[in-house]
Amino acid sequence: MDQSTNNFSSLAVTKEDCHVDSEFRYTLFTVYYSIIFILGFIANSYVLWLFTRVYATKKLNEIKIFMVSLTTADLLFLITLPMWIVYYHYRGDWIMPSFLCNLAGYLFFVNTYCSVAFLGVITYNRYQAVTKPISAAQSTTRRRGIYVTIAIWVLIAGPSSYFLFGSGTTQEGHVTRCFERYDPESSNIPVLASHIVICICFFITFLIVVVCNASIIRTLLSQKPQARKSAHIRQRALYLVCTVMIVFVVCFVPHHIVDLPWTLMVLGKWDISCRSKRWWDHIHQVTLFLLGANCVLDPVIYCFLTKKTVESVPAPAEICLSSQSPLPAP
Repeated sequence: MDQSTNNFSSLAVTKEDCHVDSEFRYTLFTVYYSIIFILGFIANSYVLWLFTRVYATKKLNEIKIFMVSLTTADLLFLITLPMWIVYYHYRGDWIMPSFLCNLAGYLFFVNTYCSVAFLGVITYNRYQAVTKPISAAQSTTRRRGIYVTIAIWVLIAGPSSYFLFGSGTTQEGHVTRCFERYDPESSNIPVLASHIVICICFFITFLIVVVCNASIIRTLLSQKPQARKSAHIRQRALYLVCTVMIVFVVCFVPHHIVDLPWTLMVLGKWDISCRSKRWWDHIHQVTLFLLGANCVLDPVIYCFLTKKTVESVPAPAEICLSSQSPLPAP
């Protein structure tokens, strides 16, 4: 993994008379990250407290384990936001110790792809609960949830440790940039390869999410609920599915559509005009703006939207979802 896998960097390169730097990002992200930090920290702290204090740890099932991990990933990124706020306030000048830049870059990457992975497995879990409720109820979900969670953290946090030990800061004139440069003396092949692998893995996950959610919607709409509570649960399940899709389409998909062309441009493998380079960099910043919203939307999806579901679970005779309802009932 190369420094270039840090997808939050900005292209601020001067080649002859072509200076590419999205100046609007400095004010935008200073304000935006301040809002995200306050809202996200409060919301995710509440969710974590809810699962670790209100609900006994021994009662955590597979879906709750995934939700706790998703919240933890969000909080790890949120604690670095004050550093990014200072960075953008000083117009892209990292005035703090360089090791903090490495830490901030590491946690940004880990949060982004742990969030994608856990949203994916949560969706698959709900797919199993809705389409195969009996087998889902009989499976040892707690142990499986622990194994899957450990695997996700190891596969993402492990390779990402490059950010902790690589060179995160570079000098550009009188300012120190944090993960905003590629080493021109090193090979660009690993850089490009890493971005290709990341994009392929993301869109495979997104495809799984789309297929699973489509099956959930089809199954729920084909049922004929016989009780008011059943109809209520089905409605909330549909809200959950739609909201998950909104988070993927709004927060993650735009960034991964733009990322590969942007990387080719930065590496000089896509020869376009200076004006086009500036345009692509502006678009890239917009996708980063959308990407940051997932820290606030995650607790909305998996806690606030469904926190009363457990009170409305119908009897097995009313609907086949019973204890494996389509909603993660905390």
